[in-house]
Amino acid sequence: MKRDSKPPHNHKTRLENLRSRQQQSTDLGKINAKVAPMPKPAVATTKIQVTAKPLRPPVPTPKKPSPAWYILLKFTFRIAVVILGFSLIVGTAIATWTNSQSRQPIKITTPQTPTPPALLSSQLQTQATALKTKILAAAIKEPSFDLFFLMADLDNKNSVNIKSEQVVSSASLIKLPLLVAFLQEVDAGTIQLNEMLEISEDLKAGQAGDLQKLPLGTKISALETLTKMIVISDNTATNMILKRLGGKEKVNPRFKSWGITATVINNPLPDLEGTNTTSARDLVNLLGGVEAGRWLKPRSRDRLLDIMRRTETNTLLPQGIEPNARIAHKTGNINKVVGDVGIVDTTDGKRYIIAAIVRRPKDDERADELIRQISRLTYENLTAKPLNLTSNPINNPGQNP
Repeated sequence: MKRDSKPPHNHKTRLENLRSRQQQSTDLGKINAKVAPMPKPAVATTKIQVTAKPLRPPVPTPKKPSPAWYILLKFTFRIAVVILGFSLIVGTAIATWTNSQSRQPIKITTPQTPTPPALLSSQLQTQATALKTKILAAAIKEPSFDLFFLMADLDNKNSVNIKSEQVVSSASLIKLPLLVAFLQEVDAGTIQLNEMLEISEDLKAGQAGDLQKLPLGTKISALETLTKMIVISDNTATNMILKRLGGKEKVNPRFKSWGITATVINNPLPDLEGTNTTSARDLVNLLGGVEAGRWLKPRSRDRLLDIMRRTETNTLLPQGIEPNARIAHKTGNINKVVGDVGIVDTTDGKRYIIAAIVRRPKDDERADELIRQISRLTYENLTAKPLNLTSNPINNPGQNP
């Protein structure tokens, strides 16, 4: 076989190819001349900008309301967090303060107990010696009598004291502390003066007063009952007042709380055996506290003095003062004891409290005369006015104890 022979070269074609190669070399040279050696190519970063079409806004889905228990629980939790945080702050502050205090020396202080106002008897200064001598001289004329006496001059705190602290049967003098106790309850609002008290069989009592004559079940206002207890010394009224106050179990501790330690109720009225007790000092201290505004409010104090100024038995202390002088008083009288206690306002503006109790042989009326003489001697001494005992006639003497 014959090898393939080279195709014949056309001269013209060769010439064109040669020119083409030259032209390419020339162009390459120009490019090499213009272009500096190229650095290492860097990696190009291409930013692709994507333009998204605007979306339609989503339609909001309505939220379901939270249940009430969830709201309450959430609110409680928040409050608990606040309280816990506050407690931590306060606890830290207290701990810091305690640590600082523990470094200081401990001071021991004794608690102070409030001191109650002093009773009138402890405020009295000197005894009126001349007056005391005259009174003792009058009392010694009757050796069978035993006198218990205290006078307190409220202007200069002078006094006369004759066995005033000794315990003695009170008779109807016990009605005075009951009057004060009842008005204290009125002041406290636990008793109303217009409330009705009922007469029952266990409360009826003789010897004094007119309520004993009324039918069982009769109702009397508290104010009228209280007034009859003092003005006519009604024993039934006294027992009604005592019952309304809760009985002796309630009133006796009250008396002690006042510092009136000799005054005790052991039996309801009339107590002819004299088991109920008091002392001249207790009675003066009681009226002294009333006068000073210690026991009662002003309105009840005025009511008490008004009731006591209407006392119908005026055979004792009132007989030793001037007719125009004023006295608010309460008497007591059983067969072995007679007494009277009161606040006296003289015609020249002085004021004193006087209590005179005489233990005597049974129903000895000379004890009444002794009390009248003692009242006159006291009034004359404080006013420097000699009095004629018969110049003050007995008004409404009455038969009430």
